[in-house]
Amino acid sequence: MNNNDIFKKLRVALQLRDDQIIEILNLVNFRVSKGELANVFRSEDHPNFMECGDQLLRNFLNGLVIHLRGTKEEPKNPKEVLAQIAKNKTALPREEKKAEVKKITKPKTSGDKKPFGQGKPSAKKQKPESAVERFKFNSGKTKNK
Repeated sequence: MNNNDIFKKLRVALQLRDDQIIEILNLVNFRVSKGELANVFRSEDHPNFMECGDQLLRNFLNGLVIHLRGTKEEPKNPKEVLAQIAKNKTALPREEKKAEVKKITKPKTSGDKKPFGQGKPSAKKQKPESAVERFKFNSGKTKNK
C-alpha cells in the first residue's frame, strides 16, 4: 500500500471533496492546485498520474488534525466537526436512487422518433434568399462612417 492508496482511502472515508482537501492543506500553509490533486487520485496507468510524496501526505495529515481538533488556542470536538459535515451532506437513500434512475432511463421505441424535417414548425417566417445575397463583398475597401 503506497501513499496514493492511503490518501484515496482517507478521502473516501471522510467524504472530502477536492476543494475541502485544498482548504485542509492551506491550514498548514501547503499550496497545491486542483489539477495536481486530481493527478494524485488518478489510476496508476493514466499518463497524468502523479506519485503522492511523503511531504504531501504528511502535510495533509497535519492539516486534518487541525481541521478536526482545532488548535491549542481554539480546540474543537472532532465528533461535532464530523457530525456537522455529515449534516451538510444530502445523500439519497438507495431505493430513491434506483427509482430516480428508472425514471430517467426510459427505453426509446422506433415510434418516438420523428422523421427528418417534420419537427415543430418555426414561428419565424423565413424569406427565400439566393446564395449570392448571403455573401458581402467589399472589394478591398473599408467603409468610412
